[in-house]
Amino acid sequence: MDNNSEDESVGPSEDDTHPRFPLGLSDSEAVEVLWQVRAQRRQANPDLPDTVTRLTTPEGSVVYLVGTAHFSDSSKKDVATTIRAVQPDVVVVELCQYRVSMLKMDEKTLLKEAKDINLEKVQQAIKQNGVMSGLMQILLLKVSAHITEQLGMAPGGEFREAFKEAGKVPFCKFHLGDRPIPVTFKRAIAALSLWQKARLAWGLCFLSDPISKEDVEKCKQKDLLEQTMSEMIGEFPALHRTIVAERDIYLTHTLRQAARCVEAPPNAQKVPAVVVGVVGMGHVPGIEKNWDKELNIHEIMSVAPPSRFGWVLRTVLKGAVLGALGYACYRAGGGVGRALLSLPAVQSLLENLRPPPA
Repeated sequence: MDNNSEDESVGPSEDDTHPRFPLGLSDSEAVEVLWQVRAQRRQANPDLPDTVTRLTTPEGSVVYLVGTAHFSDSSKKDVATTIRAVQPDVVVVELCQYRVSMLKMDEKTLLKEAKDINLEKVQQAIKQNGVMSGLMQILLLKVSAHITEQLGMAPGGEFREAFKEAGKVPFCKFHLGDRPIPVTFKRAIAALSLWQKARLAWGLCFLSDPISKEDVEKCKQKDLLEQTMSEMIGEFPALHRTIVAERDIYLTHTLRQAARCVEAPPNAQKVPAVVVGVVGMGHVPGIEKNWDKELNIHEIMSVAPPSRFGWVLRTVLKGAVLGALGYACYRAGGGVGRALLSLPAVQSLLENLRPPPA
């Protein structure tokens, strides 16, 4: 997404918000003037929140990494303050194309969606990610819904704030920086043993501990966060590797891509970029650790083919569905049964029951 908005921008005064242009400017001249206006608004030594980490590249580009709590009004303010102060060329958020809808939904709709986990959502998750990964996604959605219900606050407010503020900065591009969620879920499930999958599912199913807004804000403290992460590593080290450490690498890669030099008018001269990254606080230490390393992105994007166990589980579930369908056909009569078996959805189900090649 690229957001090049001239209609509304941020600044300390009304005059700064709506810059006036001389009449008769050509397109190239107007672009140059806008570029200069943004340069004037950009603070050389901004006073930023404590949650912001500053990273640099060999070319001189600067990345301001905002560590956030995903259910936090304070994080939204941190994001807005940072973008307004540094007037970035690019804003990168910890989202992928599968979660981009949360940027355009209002808070009320998101609250309803987060609480409403129905059969349609389960079917969609399984279709998109497979049986095991889809069910795990639903369980994690249940966790999100639990927090939403406890706090009365929808997740991702800091990303919506970043999207809104980026649209006010001339020439600012908006990038989705996270690894696609189907890849993350499939790699996470593949990394767990059957016993670990059962333990994790049990824990997520029976999550009921009360959560306060103060608890969420404490997540912005690195010491508490690292303690929580250490506890999770002890429980599921493979899960930490796929859901946190691998995404640290991917986010580092996309932030470095975004920090490439940009072309400045009027002569398209290459100049260092200014980037704002908006990520969960849990990813900040990993991004800092990986910032100057050689990264292997292809390795963390590969997904193993479905296992024989996964095929057996799918076969059992589909067999149960077919059994119920067969009984319905028997009760309804032969003509109705043949009609049902001719439906494309049923044909596809029968086709999918074939075992995978050895």
